[in-house]
Amino acid sequence: MTHSISPQPVGPLLRAWRQRRRMSQLELAGEANISTKHLSFVETGRSVPSRDMLLDLTEHLNVPLRERNLLLTAAGYAPVFPERTLENPALAQARQVIDLVLAGHEPYPALAIDRHWTLVAANRVVPPLLAGVDPALLQPPVNVLRLSLHPDGLAARIVNLAEWRLHLLARLRRQSEITADPVLTELLREISAYPFTRADKSMTTAREGDYAGIAVPLRLQTAQGTLSFLSTTTVFGTPIDLTLAELAIESFFPANAATKALLTQPAFLKESRPAYNE
Repeated sequence: MTHSISPQPVGPLLRAWRQRRRMSQLELAGEANISTKHLSFVETGRSVPSRDMLLDLTEHLNVPLRERNLLLTAAGYAPVFPERTLENPALAQARQVIDLVLAGHEPYPALAIDRHWTLVAANRVVPPLLAGVDPALLQPPVNVLRLSLHPDGLAARIVNLAEWRLHLLARLRRQSEITADPVLTELLREISAYPFTRADKSMTTAREGDYAGIAVPLRLQTAQGTLSFLSTTTVFGTPIDLTLAELAIESFFPANAATKALLTQPAFLKESRPAYNE
């Protein structure tokens, strides 16, 4: 487990999370079944919350587990949520689940990412889709957003780049706001600044099949033809380990019959290489 020392007292940190969630003291106190006066005393530093009260408040505020540890430390308590790598024996079963999900999704691509969109693992279908990407972008640690939207990455082959770019930036922006993670804030700044000159063409192409507005497809040009995918995100339910709480599996499904047929061709599968792993 990693221990962090908070540069701020617990009160201002708690108040910042309440304001970030756009909750009044009255609303939070009501949900946590404490008096507004007591909550005010906690936020101003006149009172130190008990460990259980602090955990309850952060639960109502939906504070990420990593930041809950920080709040506990700021209040003088030991962190309660451990952080272990996926190679740790304690997470062996979880790692098996991840590998099973990735392999079971073949012949369609799927990958696992951490809280900063760093590639943790991928199935055998992902590497062939990365043909032509600048090798520098594939050097660990591989950032999936950078890989997708960098001019030397997949951007040049994404047919509906404007649509897909807006979708990814919206996800990243919301994630940055929810977590207040400075790494995500910097990543958003970096990716938003990438040169982008194909908006008109991309947005026109993006209108081909809008899937009734239920999803944003990824249309990727390959040597075998244009592949069209719809994606889903899977997370672990009720994790208490930071690594698992911050891990997500992105699974891509064929959005049309042509993509399904192409991905199930033996010739395409034969080109598949071993999955990426950190």
